[in-house]
Amino acid sequence: HGTTQTMSNAAVIRIKPYHYIHVLDNNTNVTSVEVGPQTFTRMDHQTVTAGPNDMIMIPPRHYCIIQNPVVRDEDGDVVSDKNKQVVLRHGDEEIRFEQEPFPLYPGEKLYGKVAPLQVVAPNTAIRLRAIRDLDDKVAGDEWLFRGPGTYIPRVEVQVVEIVRATIIKPNQALRLRARKEFVDATEVVRQAGEEWIVRDTGAYLPDVNEEIRETVSAYVLTDKKAIQLEADQTFVDVFGVKRKAGEQWLVTFDEAETHIPDVYEKVVGEVRVTTLNSRQYCVVLDYVNEKTGKPVLGGRQLRVGERSFFLKPGERLENGIQAVHVLDSEEALLLRAREAYNDEDESRLPGDRWMIYGPCDYVPPVQVEIVEKRRSIPLDENEGIYVRDIKTGQVRDVTGESYMLSPYEELWEKDLPEVVEELLGKDGRYQGLGQRGGRVGTRDRTRVVTYRTPHNSAIQIYDYKQKQARVVFGPELVMLGPEEQFTVLSLSGDVPKRPHQIKALALLLGPDFMTDVVVVETSDHARLSLKLSYNWHFDVDHENLESSESIFNVPDFVGDSCKAIASRVRGAVAAHSFDEFHKHSARLIREAVFGLTAEGKVKERFHFPSNNLVITNIDIQSVEPVDQRTRDALQKSVQLAIEITTKSQEAAARHEAERREQEARGRLERQKIADEAEAERAKTELLRLQAQSAAVESTGQASAEARARAESSKIEGEAAVEQADLAAQAEKIRAEAELAQIKAKQETEIGHQRSLNELEISRARDLADIEAIKFKSIVDAIGADTLQSIAQAGPEMQARLLQGLGLKSFLITDGNSPINLFNTAN
Repeated sequence: HGTTQTMSNAAVIRIKPYHYIHVLDNNTNVTSVEVGPQTFTRMDHQTVTAGPNDMIMIPPRHYCIIQNPVVRDEDGDVVSDKNKQVVLRHGDEEIRFEQEPFPLYPGEKLYGKVAPLQVVAPNTAIRLRAIRDLDDKVAGDEWLFRGPGTYIPRVEVQVVEIVRATIIKPNQALRLRARKEFVDATEVVRQAGEEWIVRDTGAYLPDVNEEIRETVSAYVLTDKKAIQLEADQTFVDVFGVKRKAGEQWLVTFDEAETHIPDVYEKVVGEVRVTTLNSRQYCVVLDYVNEKTGKPVLGGRQLRVGERSFFLKPGERLENGIQAVHVLDSEEALLLRAREAYNDEDESRLPGDRWMIYGPCDYVPPVQVEIVEKRRSIPLDENEGIYVRDIKTGQVRDVTGESYMLSPYEELWEKDLPEVVEELLGKDGRYQGLGQRGGRVGTRDRTRVVTYRTPHNSAIQIYDYKQKQARVVFGPELVMLGPEEQFTVLSLSGDVPKRPHQIKALALLLGPDFMTDVVVVETSDHARLSLKLSYNWHFDVDHENLESSESIFNVPDFVGDSCKAIASRVRGAVAAHSFDEFHKHSARLIREAVFGLTAEGKVKERFHFPSNNLVITNIDIQSVEPVDQRTRDALQKSVQLAIEITTKSQEAAARHEAERREQEARGRLERQKIADEAEAERAKTELLRLQAQSAAVESTGQASAEARARAESSKIEGEAAVEQADLAAQAEKIRAEAELAQIKAKQETEIGHQRSLNELEISRARDLADIEAIKFKSIVDAIGADTLQSIAQAGPEMQARLLQGLGLKSFLITDGNSPINLFNTAN
C-alpha cells in the first residue's frame, strides 16, 4: 500500500512494457488505462488508482475468467459511453483464451488464475450442465464431453464432474440403471429406473443418464458345477428362453462356460454334479420330465451308474447315493412291493414280500422297497434263535443248523423277568451275553437262552404253554423254549437268618453248611445267644421224577429249616438250668435236634420229608449271655483271672531280668580289664615300631639326598653337552639357510636385471628402427628437392628481408644475456 500511495503521488511514472496503470481524472471522474512502455506525467487533477501492474498473459492452450468484462463492438474495440468511461457487463463473466497481453480495464477482475485448458484423456469424459440456454440446450440439461480432446470452457456451461470409463474384464458385466427416460447407445428406449446388463468386454463410459449399480462377475461353470437361477419376473433370458416369474432352472457347462446373471435372475446357489460309478445308484424324487420340462411331483426315478448329472430345481435324492447291493452265498435281501408291477415272469401286488438270494448284485426298481438285508445265521448244537411266523404268530426255536429266515419270518425277542436278567448278567455260566446295540454285556434277546447248570445242583424250568415243570440236574446245558421260564429261588441269608437275601436260579444239593444265631432262655431265666452251624444236603433220587421235583416244594428251605431247628433248641434249653446247660450244651442241643433212638442214643440225621433236606451235624460255635448283668459278671471274673495271671508273669519276668542284668555287668567288668591289658601291650609295640621307623627314615633320607644330588649333577652335565651340540647344529643350519637365501636372491636380481636390460635394448632397437623407417618414409614422401627447398628457404628469406631493410647486419637479444660489443667493429 505504501508503494501504491507513493506511485499515485508521483508526478512522473515510468511504465514498463506489458504493464499498465489506472488513472482517475478527478475533474470528470473517469478512469482510463495507460499502457507501457511510456513515461506518464501525472497532472494535478489526475490520480493513479492502480499499478503499475503486469498485463494478463495467456500462453497457448490456457485460459482465464474475467469478471465484469468490457463491452466490445463488432470490430472488437472497447465500447465507451459519452463520458469516455468504458462500458462493463456487470455480474457477467467472460472466458479469454490465447492472445496478446492485455490490461484489465477499470472494474474488470481476474477470477482465479490463468489455467491450462483441461485435456480429456481417452476413456474419460466431462459431465457438463447448462446453466444458461445455449444452442440446442436449455438450462439444466446435462451431457458428456468425451475424450480424447481438449475441453474449451464456456460461461454458459458448468463442469459437474469427471467421468471415467469402467473397464469390463472378461467374465464381467456392468449393471446399469436409467436416471430418466432416454435412448441408450444401442438405440433402445430406457425407462426411468430400468436396469439392464452390459456384457461387452472393454472400457465402458456410462451415459449421463446411466448409473452404474455394480460390477457383476460371471459364474464359471465346469462339468462338475452348475448354478441354479430363479426369475424375479417374466422375461426372456440370454439363451432366448422365456422365463416366468418364480421359475427356477439350471445353467450348466453344456449351455455356457460362464454365465452372468441377468437383472431379473437371482442366483439360488451352486449345484454340484452327482456322479455315480458302476457300483452305485440313486432314486430321484419329484424328478423333472425330460420331454415336458415339468416336475413330476411324487414321482420316483431310478438312475444307475456310470453317469453324472445335475439335480434340477425341486429334485432330491432319496437316501443319497447308494451302493449296489452285493450279496454273497449266505446273504439275501427281503423285498416288499410298493405298488403292483411285473417282476420278470411273476406279478407282484402291493405289500407282497419275497427274497433275493445271493450270490448276485441287485438294484431295486422304484416299485420295490428293501425291508432289510438278511444273512444266514450259523448255529452250533448249543446255540439257537427264536423265530416267529408273522402270518400265524407262532414262535419256535431253531438250533444246531445254519438258518436263513423266510420272507414271512422274523426274529423274536424273548423277554425275561428283571431278576432273571440280573442273575444271568452276573452269572458267568450264562452263554447269551454279547454285543448288541453298542453295549457290551447286553443279552441278545433273539438268541435262545442257554444256561450251564453247575455240578451237584438243580434248576427248575416251567413251561407256561404246557403248564408243567421240569428239573435239570447239573452238570447240564439248559436251553429255554419260547414259552419256558426259570424258577427263581429266594433264600434266607445273613446271620441271623433274614428272608429274601439270596436270589438264585440253581439249587445246590450239598453237602454244605449254614450258620444261624438262636436266642434261648434257661429254666432259671438266663438268656443266651447260641451261634450254631448245620451241615446239610438233599437226599434226592435223580431217576425218580417225584423225588426230583420235591426239592423245589419249599421255596426257602434255608429259612424253614433254621426255624424248625431253632424251635427244637429253644424247647430243649428251656427245661434245664444255666449251669446244667453250660456243662452239657452240645449233648442237649444234638438230642433236641436229632432225637433219640429206642436204645437212648442220639440219631445221626434230621430229615425234612417235604423237600428231602437232611441235617447231618450241628456245630456250636459260641454261647454268649444276652443279659447285660450276666455278661458283666462273667467279664469281671474273666478280667480278674487275667489280672492275677498277668501279675505273676510280670514278677517272674522282673526277677529273670535282674538276674540277667547282674550276669551282664560281671561279664562287662571282666571284658574291660582284658581290654586295658591288651591296650598296654599294643602301646608298647607301637613305641618300638616308631623308634625303628625313625631310624630307618633318617638313614634313608641321607642316602637318598646324596644319590639325588649325584644324579642331578650327571643329568645337568649331559644336558649341557647335548644343548651345546644342538646349538652348534642350529647355528650351522641357520648360516647355510641365510647363505642359500642370499645366493638365490642375488641370482634372481641378476636374472631380473638381465631381462630388463634385454627388454630395454630390444625396445631401443625397435624404436630406432621405427624412427628410421618413419624418417625414410617422410623423406620419401616429401622428396629430396622439397627438402632442399625447405632448407634454403630460411636463409634466403632473411637475406631478402635484410636487403629490403637496407641493413648490413643486426643483432637480436632478449636483454637477459650480456653481449660484448667491444670487438664487434673489428
